[in-house]
Amino acid sequence: MIRRFTTPTLAAILLSAGTAQAEIFADYHQYTVGDKTFEGYVATNTVIEPKGTVLIVHDWDGMTEYEERRAEMLAELGYTAFAIDVYGADEDPQSTEENRALSGALYEDRETFRERLMGSIAEAGNIPGATGGMVMTGYCFGGAAVLEAARAGADLDGFVSFHGGLGTPEGQDYSQTSAPVMLFHGSADPVSGMGELAALLDQLQAAGVAHGAEVFGGARHSFTVFGSNDYDLDADQGAWQGLHVFLQANL
Repeated sequence: MIRRFTTPTLAAILLSAGTAQAEIFADYHQYTVGDKTFEGYVATNTVIEPKGTVLIVHDWDGMTEYEERRAEMLAELGYTAFAIDVYGADEDPQSTEENRALSGALYEDRETFRERLMGSIAEAGNIPGATGGMVMTGYCFGGAAVLEAARAGADLDGFVSFHGGLGTPEGQDYSQTSAPVMLFHGSADPVSGMGELAALLDQLQAAGVAHGAEVFGGARHSFTVFGSNDYDLDADQGAWQGLHVFLQANL
C-alpha cells in the first residue's frame, strides 16, 4: 500500500509551529534478517530535503497504525522514518497473551533480539530517502528495544526511549554505547519506576555515555499512546518537542 497525501503537519500542530504543507509518501517495506521475513513501514517527505533517518521500534503489540502515524509525523518534520519490525511479517498479535508471548520470547533470547535489531538497522540504509545519520526511537517495548540496541553497540547517532522498560539485564552494560541516550518517562510509570530510571542514569554516567532524561510528573506508562487510558496530552506534546530538539542536535 502506498499512501500519498498533502496535509498540514500533525507534528507542527503538536508543536504549535504553524500549518506548513508537506507531501508524504508512505509504504510498507518487506525485508529479511537471517531466514525470516519482516515488514516495516517507511514514510518520506518529498518537499523537504531529508534531515536524517529515524527508526521506530514498535510496542509489544507489533507494528500497528500507531507506529505508522508516528512515522508520518516524523516525515512531516523532514525526516525519513522507518518503523521496523522485530516480530516477523507473519506475526499479528491480537491479545495480551500473544503480545506477552512474542515480546517475552525476545527478552528471553537476547541474541535473536539483537540480531533482528541490527538487521533492521542495516536494512535502513536501503530504504528510499535514507541518510547516513540515524537515530533509533521506540515506545514501551520499543523503548526497551532501543536500550538493547544501545547496549549492543549499534552504530547510530542517538537512542531515544519513550516510557520504555529501563532495567538492564544481568551481564549487560553500556560500555559499548557510543551515541547519546535520551529518556522520556512518566513519574507515575508502574512498569519502570523512578528507582529504575535513577539506576539507569547512574549506569550511563559511569559508562561515560552522553545522556538526558525528561520526567513528566504524574504521567503513567503509555502517556504518548493516543486513545489509551494513560494518554497525557501535555506529556505527549512535551516529549515530542523534546524528540525534535534531540534530532536537531544529533542529526
